Amino acid sequence: MRKLYILCLILSVTFSFAQKTNLKKADALFRNFSYLDASKAYEECLQNIKDPSAQTLKNAADSYYFISDSRNALKWYKKLYEVQGNNLTDIYYLRYIQSMKAVMDYEDADRVTREYLDKKGDKKEINRYVVQKKYMDSVAKAKSLYTVKNLDINTSKSDFGATFFKDNVVFTSARDTTKFGDKLYTWNNQPFLNLYLAERNPADGSLFNETVFLPNVMTKYHEATASFDTQGKTIYYSTNIVKKNKLVVDDAKVNNFQIIKGSIVDNKLENPQKVFFDSDDYSVGHPSLSEDGQWLFFASDMPGGFGETDLYVVKIAADGTMSSPQNLGPNINTIGNEVFPFYQNGTLYFSSDGHYGWGDLDIYESKFLSDGNFTTPKNLGAPVNSNKDDFSFIIDRTNGYGYFSSNRAGGKGDDDIYSFVKGKPVCNQSISGMALDHKSKKPLTDVTIMAYNSFSEVIGETKTNFDGKYAIEVPCNKVIKMIAAKPNYSSDDKTVETTKENGGEIRDVNFELSNYDDLVVKKQGVEKVDVNPIYFDYNKYDITPKAVEELSKVVFIMRKFPNIKIKIESHTDSRGKDSYNLKLSDNRAKSTRDYLLSQDIDPSRIESAIGYGESRLINKCKNGVKCTEEEHLLNRRSDFIIIQK
Repeated sequence: MRKLYILCLILSVTFSFAQKTNLKKADALFRNFSYLDASKAYEECLQNIKDPSAQTLKNAADSYYFISDSRNALKWYKKLYEVQGNNLTDIYYLRYIQSMKAVMDYEDADRVTREYLDKKGDKKEINRYVVQKKYMDSVAKAKSLYTVKNLDINTSKSDFGATFFKDNVVFTSARDTTKFGDKLYTWNNQPFLNLYLAERNPADGSLFNETVFLPNVMTKYHEATASFDTQGKTIYYSTNIVKKNKLVVDDAKVNNFQIIKGSIVDNKLENPQKVFFDSDDYSVGHPSLSEDGQWLFFASDMPGGFGETDLYVVKIAADGTMSSPQNLGPNINTIGNEVFPFYQNGTLYFSSDGHYGWGDLDIYESKFLSDGNFTTPKNLGAPVNSNKDDFSFIIDRTNGYGYFSSNRAGGKGDDDIYSFVKGKPVCNQSISGMALDHKSKKPLTDVTIMAYNSFSEVIGETKTNFDGKYAIEVPCNKVIKMIAAKPNYSSDDKTVETTKENGGEIRDVNFELSNYDDLVVKKQGVEKVDVNPIYFDYNKYDITPKAVEELSKVVFIMRKFPNIKIKIESHTDSRGKDSYNLKLSDNRAKSTRDYLLSQDIDPSRIESAIGYGESRLINKCKNGVKCTEEEHLLNRRSDFIIIQK
């Protein structure tokens, strides 16, 4: 498939291999882009070269890379890496990494990727790698929405690039149904590409009854990757640059691709014309018209891009006038190849070998934002993507079905067309925030965050990181109860209502947890709830407003630590008769217990509530000793002794 994402046609000469191949002949084959033959030639030559040059290693590896023989490409890229190390250029780092991924050596690929990014020191690229890898890891664990199927219409040759045309599908194929069957494209020794029309079975997505599309378009070279307006009256497609029935080539014998626009009348192409940004000096191809006909996306290797092949867009006015091409920018484009754009319902789908993926070309999606930018591309994951080339993704307006192409293992030929059915996405949102220590306000790590639905069922769980931060995914449009807990700390809970926005985030849902040791005091081996004295008015046992303030601390610790059990001890000052004070303090103890019970504290958690009168004074103010009112007040108290935790 790489023949088409390179977007050029190669003119080559044929060499005889009757005698032993030498390096000069291998280089000549490579320069003439006969990669299949060149790979065989280099393989033979390198058996007899002890210390091959870096250029020879590059050529050998590239020969295999361009015919998608990743295992052999990796062998020579690895030798090149051993020779050049950190002097490897960006593009050869990329090809080396992609070849490792193509044979599923993912750990080595990640190691070399991090090494490459560290060497470059580009924080934006590092951040994109981190974000995309994290997303890929989550996608790998999640159940895919896509169910894919290889189609019976595929052949042993290259079949790809399905696109919707009215109720049918037009696709690109190297199948030989023409008189040009004896003419092969030397890159991969397959027939040249043409457009075919097939009927679509809505029941299972299968394609059948294929015929040559628009016979008057067909030439002896490539016609491929078409796109149509919704009425099926206008076509854009990729083809070779030809003048007077001859290919236009540059000094390197490269014939670039161009985009042709035309009208379809009675199953014939009429008024074909080049788009104004076509050029003999570079390629443009893979046209994709937006559903409203106002935007034309395409791929090109024109000067000024970010990589080998970038994605561009032009705006189309009502009278057909096109704006200047606009590069989609570094959020979409990389040092590698971005190809096969498709825009539907505000989402751009495209293939790339420069973003973090499974290997070779992967399919990504990116949302169009109101400010004219696109979101960070997200990998569609398996089974749409594989360790081989996956590309040319289209989806219908309902986001229910579509097609893509791949040269993955298990197919019928070089590239195959796959149909897919997409299930309805589960609407989820992210709730994020922090957990803090109530007293110090410092972040707490390893706090367990639980999310519950209205039936008290657990729907999510996570822990805070080193910075005390967390994020948890929960369903949309629900009432969610969040509970934060950590051993030896109080719990905290919040209720959050999510919205209907899929992929949204509710931020700053923060929790404060109190350390158990901050809520108690320990004296002589006895733990008590740390409260200020529960003061009562003289000669009374009613709960005062000031008493409520302190009792709320007791309620708090008992609610947050549900295993705690206490006993209540109440005391009076020494004034009055001993017997009266004993009864008064007992009333105060029981009044305190009753208040706690009124706050829904389980009675079984209060072992006893006993008054001790003036028998346990905490200062000198016993009978007969003159004391101030403040000193007597200290003895009118209640203690909450923890007997179980």
